[in-house]
Amino acid sequence: MWRWLKIFLTIGFGPAVGAAQTPSRADLDFFESKVRPLVVKRCHECHSTQAKKQRGGLSLDNRAAILAGGDTGPAVVPGHPEKSLLIQAVRQSNSKLQMPRNGKLTPKEINLLEDWVRRGAPYPGPEVKVSHKNGIDWKNARKFWSFQPPAVQKLPGVKHKAWPQNRIDHFLLAQMEKRDLAPTRPADRRVLIRRATFDLIGLPPTPDEVDAFLKDRRPDAYALLVDRLLASQQYGERWARFWLDLARYCDIGEPWAEYKGQPWLYRDWVVRAFQNDLPFDQFVQKQLAADLMPNAQPRDRAALGFIGLSPQYWKELLLDKDVIKGVVAEEWEERIYTVGSTFLGLTIACARCHDHKFDPISTQDYYALAGVFASSRPADVSLLSEVETRAVKDAQAKIQDLQGRIKKASKTKESAKIAAWNAEIEKIKAATPAFARALTPGVIESSLFVKADGPNRTKLEYKPGTARDVSLQIRGNPATPGPVVPRRFLTVLSPDGKPKPFTQGSGRLELARAIVTEGAPLSARVIVNRVWQQHFGAGLVATPSDFGTQGARPSHPELLDDLTGRFLQNRWSIKWLHREIMLSAAYQQASDYDAKKQAVDPDNHLLWRMNRRRLDVEAWRDAMLAVAGNLDLKQGGPPVELNDPKNNRRTLYGKVKRRELPDLLRLFDFPDPTTHSATRVPTATPLQQLFTLNSPFLQQQASALVKRLKAEVTNQDARIRRAHELLFGRMATDQEFRLAREFLGNPPSEQAWLQYAHVLLGSNEFAFVD
Repeated sequence: MWRWLKIFLTIGFGPAVGAAQTPSRADLDFFESKVRPLVVKRCHECHSTQAKKQRGGLSLDNRAAILAGGDTGPAVVPGHPEKSLLIQAVRQSNSKLQMPRNGKLTPKEINLLEDWVRRGAPYPGPEVKVSHKNGIDWKNARKFWSFQPPAVQKLPGVKHKAWPQNRIDHFLLAQMEKRDLAPTRPADRRVLIRRATFDLIGLPPTPDEVDAFLKDRRPDAYALLVDRLLASQQYGERWARFWLDLARYCDIGEPWAEYKGQPWLYRDWVVRAFQNDLPFDQFVQKQLAADLMPNAQPRDRAALGFIGLSPQYWKELLLDKDVIKGVVAEEWEERIYTVGSTFLGLTIACARCHDHKFDPISTQDYYALAGVFASSRPADVSLLSEVETRAVKDAQAKIQDLQGRIKKASKTKESAKIAAWNAEIEKIKAATPAFARALTPGVIESSLFVKADGPNRTKLEYKPGTARDVSLQIRGNPATPGPVVPRRFLTVLSPDGKPKPFTQGSGRLELARAIVTEGAPLSARVIVNRVWQQHFGAGLVATPSDFGTQGARPSHPELLDDLTGRFLQNRWSIKWLHREIMLSAAYQQASDYDAKKQAVDPDNHLLWRMNRRRLDVEAWRDAMLAVAGNLDLKQGGPPVELNDPKNNRRTLYGKVKRRELPDLLRLFDFPDPTTHSATRVPTATPLQQLFTLNSPFLQQQASALVKRLKAEVTNQDARIRRAHELLFGRMATDQEFRLAREFLGNPPSEQAWLQYAHVLLGSNEFAFVD
């Protein structure tokens, strides 16, 4: 009996993913922001080509030199700190090999180098020169492809004129034909509705929906399907999760975080924004400055969670002020990194300690943006009108006073007074209709100053409503300030290379507007590429958060420009973009394998077929609940523990703790909520197989699926047929009928049915979309 079950379960989740051959974007960013500044500061004086005297024959200017090493051998063994001479030297564990000569590194600095070696010693390749002897060559820098305004392109000529269904197809087909490739046949209609439904709402189509689509012979039946899905109430939930990866969203942050409001209000705002097709330029501005926009509604302040939910670092005030200034500077860096990567596709934070080594971003640019975040404080914000907010604050003050009295009275056991004060508290709440409405984590206009508070003590001084410019920090060290830098936008994206200082408070609103005006060539291309990536499994630019010189070049530059130009013409509409992509012939192709085509284009960069993709963990779990008949489609509200067996809500509403993910999310490639995540990296591990085989959640859904099958159909063959329709959107094959009958037995036992349902839920076909 178990032989067939094991056969099904061994199909797992696809081929194992081997070790990366090239460093990830995150690893390169780690080197640029953490390791390079340290090496420049503490090592280059003796170990670089610019050193007056290079000691020990060792240069740390590039990876090849590091691996070649000096007089004592290779400095680093990638992946192995214990075997690396560089680590031994900085630990000073070897009396004959101790560096640096001017004092031992701090434990934190040693840990950074160890982490770098453990990551494989990533080090960017040859520098792309953006500088000359007088600094960055801004004129030439602005000629880079991603800084150019996108424009609608002339359609290329193609031979196979009958294939294209819209403008996208002309650009793709032209590139295929240059390599003597041809597109794959159109996908089966059953495949197409399953693909489109998962892509847009993250759920499987019902058998009735599949049947209706198959019977709909109107020429625009597929276009109508796409329109129906875009209008579905579940669309916003599906696409909000994509954005929350970028925003490093969590429901439970650091215990010392300054906000006490409800993070889920930001999540629900993102859902509504996608559902209502809020123009993306407005979507960007509200997340940075909804409190400052003249026409924003009070409830739009929930959008400020993008900044308000930033990771907050512990500030131990019993330490010296320079230490705490360093912690604050780390928070600025995190916010600059997230804003730059998410909206502009630029690694701006790499310019904290020096001009960016590869992109035209100066240290002055970095500290100009740091001033914006130095003038903004994460704090709870109200979603109420000013009148309602004032009433709630007054009520809270009265209640706080009464609670103080109750606390004192409890010591003397004055029960009558306590009862009266409790009754008064309830009256105050009842008389304040908006009292129960939760605050949300956001940001307010307030500058933070770090000041000494006696020997080795620090105090934080906030100045509400005050903006400040910050000093450039020499080599990123707050203890060595340079000149003050006015708050402003990036030089390379500003008209004539002359950015205007921000003058409106912190500058958040001016920054937000600049991102979607001066920065539109980047911000528009970046979001178009992200949506394309979600539909095809890979972006036209393979580095979705790096459109700089170290990022990948577009596989189809004219297509990206044309699609972005038309996206702007269509008022930054994400739903328009979905429709344009999904109505292309390219999107509607089958995923058939072809050995000859594979030999020419093994990674399918030219999109001669559709990519088969594994469901992300949210869609996989939601699909199980849906086919088992358990899915609760209630929208919005507080999060629920995913480990709760009674939680049948969509996975979007599962509680996410920043530093402690539930097993389901941790095992199935959910992104790290501590940082911006541009791409989920699929893995295949034995723990995933064990979870699929033994998880109480899968057993629970298998049981529910069996009950549903018994309730809906009466005989064994009909139940087998119904199971395949529910899970796979198709009929069972003759072989599947034969195997199922053999496995279930005659008469079938309850245990056999449970095992059979469990197998189907754990199968590859259920976990993948063609």
